[in-house]
Amino acid sequence: MAGLIIKPRSRIFHGHDWVYGSEILKTFGDPKPGDVVTLKDFRDRPLGSAIYNPASQIVARRISRRKQELDREFFERRLRRALNLRESMGFAEPVYRLVWSEADGLPGVVIDRYGDHYVLQTLTLAMDLRRELIVESLRAIFGEITVIERNDSSIRKAEGLDLRTGLLAGKWSGSLELTLQGFSLVLDLMEGQKTGIYLDQIDNQAEVGSLASGKSVLDCFCNQGGFSLHAARAGARSVLALDISPSAVEATRENAARNGLEIEVREANVFDFLKKAEEEELKFDLIVLDPPSFTKSRKALVDAMRGYKEIHLRALKLLNPDGILSTYSCSHHVSEHEFQEMIASASVDAKRTLRLLRRHSQRRDHPVILALPETAYLKGWTFQAIAGF
Repeated sequence: MAGLIIKPRSRIFHGHDWVYGSEILKTFGDPKPGDVVTLKDFRDRPLGSAIYNPASQIVARRISRRKQELDREFFERRLRRALNLRESMGFAEPVYRLVWSEADGLPGVVIDRYGDHYVLQTLTLAMDLRRELIVESLRAIFGEITVIERNDSSIRKAEGLDLRTGLLAGKWSGSLELTLQGFSLVLDLMEGQKTGIYLDQIDNQAEVGSLASGKSVLDCFCNQGGFSLHAARAGARSVLALDISPSAVEATRENAARNGLEIEVREANVFDFLKKAEEEELKFDLIVLDPPSFTKSRKALVDAMRGYKEIHLRALKLLNPDGILSTYSCSHHVSEHEFQEMIASASVDAKRTLRLLRRHSQRRDHPVILALPETAYLKGWTFQAIAGF
């Protein structure tokens, strides 16, 4: 097997599974893009097997600490292990992330399950070349299912891959009706947001919604209205949901109507709305900030933190005495410490004292590998802006 010799002090010696181009001492055996390669240290000791793409900044991603081929047996074994983990979590409905990339030993593979409908992303070259094997393995485990490809993520460009969506197996009618946490929802898995809904936020939406009884709620970057639905069902006095995406706004309206809930939904730029609301002296009892990632790299971190601080500063000024702010970042490039420091700085500028009520992270179906910080990306906190301090 062709392979790579890794330089001393590279991150793989500290438990990480990625190899960057700058960490390669030597390439041997003429590996081809998408191949499985062997990894060795500078003393010729084996470090395992990895998928290879010299066009990517991450040249190799380890898939095993032993010799390993990407065959049907490999994919079935990894998929069954991922399924066993999710089944042990005791979810009430078969709606969860079945595969979370490196956290399930399948670098670049994301599979979301909605009953017998599966949404597949292959974000690395080697896995993309073998997506038919992945589909065959899914069908071997689950039977006659529908598999939809949502390979329209810009992440694929870093691997030199084109963007595409389509039906890989089964039938697709254009929409999927399902029940989740007591809500009736309609999802467009082919054209809708991401891979359907933000499965990583399901538990957080219910937890924050439980605080909304009798409150005026502002849900910023509402996507398909998860936080708004829970708040309205919990007895919020009013709920205003905002999103700049017309499809997200329409989905939130439809979900509210299907469940008989009163939610005002507006298509709006959140930055502009918060500025205008401050000028008009609008006030809310509970504000949710769940924006998309403001940065795709550490290089853009300064601008991202500036944007995060602006929306937090304006949101804090809109809170009533003892109001609640629930806020999130889904970028792994922004650390918990950096995000918390930014919130603290915004609270000082807004002259509001924040008391921590809850900590939030991604749902259990998005497991975290300790030595792979990239697998832990969602961070959030719910604070109370204490009156009289």
